[in-house]
Amino acid sequence: MSRRSGILEFAVLGLLRESPMHGYELRKRLNTSLGIFRAFSYGTLYPCLKTLVASGWLIEEPAGVPADTAPVAGRSAASSSSLTGRRAKIVYRLTAEGKEHFEELLSHTGPDAWEDEHFAARFAFFGQTEREVRMRVLEGRRSRLEERLEKMRASLARTRERLDDYTLELQRHGMESVEREVRWLNELIESERSGRDRRRSSPEGSAQQETPGETGGLPRHRDNTPPDPSDDTAK
Repeated sequence: MSRRSGILEFAVLGLLRESPMHGYELRKRLNTSLGIFRAFSYGTLYPCLKTLVASGWLIEEPAGVPADTAPVAGRSAASSSSLTGRRAKIVYRLTAEGKEHFEELLSHTGPDAWEDEHFAARFAFFGQTEREVRMRVLEGRRSRLEERLEKMRASLARTRERLDDYTLELQRHGMESVEREVRWLNELIESERSGRDRRRSSPEGSAQQETPGETGGLPRHRDNTPPDPSDDTAK
């Protein structure tokens, strides 16, 4: 499985964990909520959905069918529908196995979670992610960008004299984009740490178990739009 298809499967499972959807709704949510998928097509989405159904992580059912009468995992909704002539709109629903698989994916914090597109998808589902996992992903992403920034600075120092003004300005713009995201990550990490420290020092909070979605207070800005990790200028 390619990295791109793996990211798409992760995002589809995460969106369907929120609620069942049909293909059009999924594509719209992927486009609007996860900008990294703004250019993908139905020809990419439906093979992904079929793969997830075959794996037992999703089931297909005709729209409007109650959950307790839905087809079993792996069975086509078309074969289960009593409709004749006009094909029913298919809704995709997460199975118990699919939910468990998505939770396993959420807990993964390896290097691929720090890369541009994968990080953007992971961040979109931070509301469903444990705090310690969020911290590891954020710190890993920051380390990856700091390494990238160091290489960009070294490259610019070596080639500065050979670059024309426009190419030089483009290089600087790329560096500024990375520096901006590093500052943003620093704020998020500090916010997560502050929330954790407040929780540990609180008598009421010490007896409670953390649930996914606790944020610890995200930093608020006049412009809340985060840097786009998939922006080519930040690479």
